[in-house]
This record gives sequence, structure tokens and C-alpha cells, in this order.
Amino acid sequence: MSYKNKDLCRIRTITTFLSLDKGKESWRKEVLKASHFCLDLSKEFNKNDYIVQSIRIVTNPFGEYLNTENIESARKDLAYLSNLLDSSDMSGIRIRFAIGEARTKREIEMLPELVKEFGDLCNVCVNVNLDDYGILNNELIQQASEAVVKISKITPRGEGNFNFTVNFNCDPLIPYFPASYHRKELGNCFVVGLETPDLLVSVLKEFNQSIDTHNHNTLFKGYYDVMSKALQYHISTIKKIIDQANVDKTFTFSGFDSSAAPSKNCASMVAVYEQMGIAYFGSSGTVEASSLLTKVFKSIKDVELVGFSGLMLALTEDTGLAQGTIRSNFDIRSLLTYSSVCGIGLDTVPIPG
Repeated sequence: MSYKNKDLCRIRTITTFLSLDKGKESWRKEVLKASHFCLDLSKEFNKNDYIVQSIRIVTNPFGEYLNTENIESARKDLAYLSNLLDSSDMSGIRIRFAIGEARTKREIEMLPELVKEFGDLCNVCVNVNLDDYGILNNELIQQASEAVVKISKITPRGEGNFNFTVNFNCDPLIPYFPASYHRKELGNCFVVGLETPDLLVSVLKEFNQSIDTHNHNTLFKGYYDVMSKALQYHISTIKKIIDQANVDKTFTFSGFDSSAAPSKNCASMVAVYEQMGIAYFGSSGTVEASSLLTKVFKSIKDVELVGFSGLMLALTEDTGLAQGTIRSNFDIRSLLTYSSVCGIGLDTVPIPG
């Protein structure tokens, strides 16, 4: 039962969500509380043989606590936050930070300069809403697009856009940046995200070696069953650790993001597709396999699923997918087709030029 091997399932992130207000004197207390909570929970996971890759803090919309009267006042407040995160009180803890969402034209106009100066401290998003007729807010889209263009020009290689994204139809409590945002009415809480491509590849290999059939339906049913079982096992195990952990109970557990969340140090999602009989990502069968994987990530029981909790393909974070762009195995039109059954991080699509 290799699917129980904890080396195959890493905890990609423990993400805490908290609210700050205009009273800067409370920021240190709140940030320290969240930081130490993450560290304590990380130790609990480590004791139970799970590797924790990152800890993160996400706030309510930054306009609710930063002084956004002008760029200089916002810069001053972010510098204060930056010093807090670098303080000796948190030595040994690397914290990634998101300042929530930008909600007004003035806030969006500030973003390029703030992203340029503060980088990974200034992870931020814009949420594009629908009106009563289901029409997107085109004015907000235009403002956000202008910010994307400016960031691409004033940050090295345009990489500041890895700290900024525009969300469509995304709820709060996404544990990954920069799409993550929080609303203060949700209270202090936390979410756990997993890295599972190694786990998925392992169970698919074992299944393929154990079965003697070429029947497509039988194979796909088997793929679903073994991946869902393996993912459920680790999520249930981690939930039990959380329930029994001796940590600050002022942070409520809101759930898991069940997405695979590959990094450069694990198997590519391309290997998952190959184990499912797809010649290469982008070839015939990719949409069907993507649909099945989406069902797997949404099949988890007995816990709350938050964030993406589906198949999220981020091309420049997955070495196999990135290589596929070099080989021209797929293009943006193909990705848009796949996005009918799963998530695509179009902000991470490498564009020549």
C-alpha cells in the first residue's frame, strides 16, 4: 500500500487568514499570532512525518488597513509590515504574505509601484464581479489590465505579474498566491493545501502494472478509484492531526484545497496524463483526462473543500507543462478548451516576446 507513504504527499502550504485595521499598533500582535500558529502546526505535521513547504498569511482587503490616500502613505505602511515580517521575533520562519484584494480604481493604480518595491510581500488580486445580467464589470477589467501592462514594464522580465492576478468567479480562502484573499466577516481561519503529483503518479503506475485489460472505461474507472482513495487517505490523516494538534484554537480550520499544486521538485502533471494513456499533454484525450482529474479532486468526503479544489494547470510552475510549450504541444486556444473542465492559470502562460 504505497499510497500511504507520506513522502508522496507534501503539505504545500499552511495559509492563515486574518484581519487588520487602521490601528497599526495591533499589526505586530496579529502577524506574530498567525506566524507562530503556522510554525506550531508545522511542527505537529513534521512530528507525523509530513513535510511542510511553506507558510503564508493573507489579510482582508488592504484598503481597510493601509493608508491609501496616496502612494507614499501606502508605501510607508507596507514598509512597516515588511519590517514586522523581517523582525527577530520571527527568526527562522519564512513567511509569504498577501495583502488581500484591491477594490477601487485608486487602489489598482497604486499596485504596479507597490509590487515593484515590495515584491513577494505585495501579493494582491482584483476580483471581477458580475452584474444582475451576468455581465462582467468591464471597467474593472480595463483598470486591472492597465495594471498588468504597467507591471510588465517596470519589473524585471515582467515577473511582478506573478504577484498580481485578476480573479473571475473565485471565492475567498484560496491558499495560493496571488489569487488569495480574505473577508473579515469570515474570522481568523486557516486552510491547508497539498502537493500530490508524486502520489498520483505512484498509484497510477501500480494500477497499470496490476491490471490486464485495454478496456477504456474499465481503465478510467480504475484510475478514478485509486487516485480518489489515495487522496482521501492523506486528507483524512492530516485532518486527524489537525484535530489533535495542541495549537492556538483562535484560528478555525476552514478546509483543504485538494488541488495537486505541483512544484519544480515533484512529478509533473504531464506524467499523470501519460499514466492515464495520454500520449502527451495536448494530444487526443487530454480533455477527457482533465475532466476525470477534476472529479477526483472534488470527490473528497468528510472535510470542507475550499480554494480551487480541482485540476489547476499552472504552466510555468510545472516543468513538464513548461516543456510542452517549448515543443508546441498546445497553445492558448487549446488551454481555453481544457478550461471548460478544469482551471487554467492563464497568468502563468509563457508568451514569446
